[in-house]
Amino acid sequence: MDEGVTGGRDGALLVVGDVVTDVVARHRGPLATGTDTAAAIRTLPGGAGANVACWAAHTGCPDVRLLGRVGADAAQWHERELQAAGVRPHLVVDPEATTGTVICLVDAGAAAERTFLTDSGASLRLEPDDWSDALLDGVTRLHLSGYLLFSEPSRELAAVALAAARARGVRVSLDPASAGFLAEFGVDRFLAFAEGLDVLLPSRDEACLLTGLSEREDAAAKLSRLVPLVVAKSGPAGALVARAGKVLARVPAVPAAPTDTTGAGDAFTGAFLAALLTGADPRQAAARGCEAGARATERVGGRPPHQGS
Repeated sequence: MDEGVTGGRDGALLVVGDVVTDVVARHRGPLATGTDTAAAIRTLPGGAGANVACWAAHTGCPDVRLLGRVGADAAQWHERELQAAGVRPHLVVDPEATTGTVICLVDAGAAAERTFLTDSGASLRLEPDDWSDALLDGVTRLHLSGYLLFSEPSRELAAVALAAARARGVRVSLDPASAGFLAEFGVDRFLAFAEGLDVLLPSRDEACLLTGLSEREDAAAKLSRLVPLVVAKSGPAGALVARAGKVLARVPAVPAAPTDTTGAGDAFTGAFLAALLTGADPRQAAARGCEAGARATERVGGRPPHQGS
């Protein structure tokens, strides 16, 4: 592997992405339309970008920073939660919008599958004026949440951050985040942005959508002709590591007893990036990602445990 995918040991990780409030409703059996469905409901800190940052800190990255945007309604709570998780937050408080909210409907059956109702709120109102090149001081890797691409202001911010990182030689990764939003955004537009990345971390569905291929191995291999390193996450099927048009490693999943799959992919990404920063090669990093993803499914919500949680 070359420095483009393995280099950058011991520097900080900067994550730019969404910070939202998750309302997790775990129900057993199908939803009863037009009447009540019993559920266990919790309000928790979330957001794909924030989750990645927290899992990176939890799995061994000593310096994790997060740039995000929240409303005044929950800014202090989110800042406290991030700090408790070992993340250094740089939160912009939106003067108009409230903090984003995601309702996570989780089937409490064996698969613990989840469905999201998303109000992005302030989270996708990040804009270029929220960026400063000083955010990259001491940073070795920049990670962008794919959700940034799904609104014009945050997409412009992502482009500014990507350009600044490349000018400094900082490696950049991105997780596409949502197959549904990705389809609306457009595959060609996404792939044009992805040409500037060093690492892409799609789910199986996202990889197949981006390539038009039905097999995850073929999809990962094809994407790795565009982005130097592709790590395709497939939940119970583990992960694939691909480079230069070839699948280099097939990493098995770690057994788990799922409670809530919310944030499992974020946990994988955070642990993967933390491992790269501490000197692991991509296959080793993917194995650590699979372990973190499995542990995430055994918790309610998308964040790792921390003292007081």
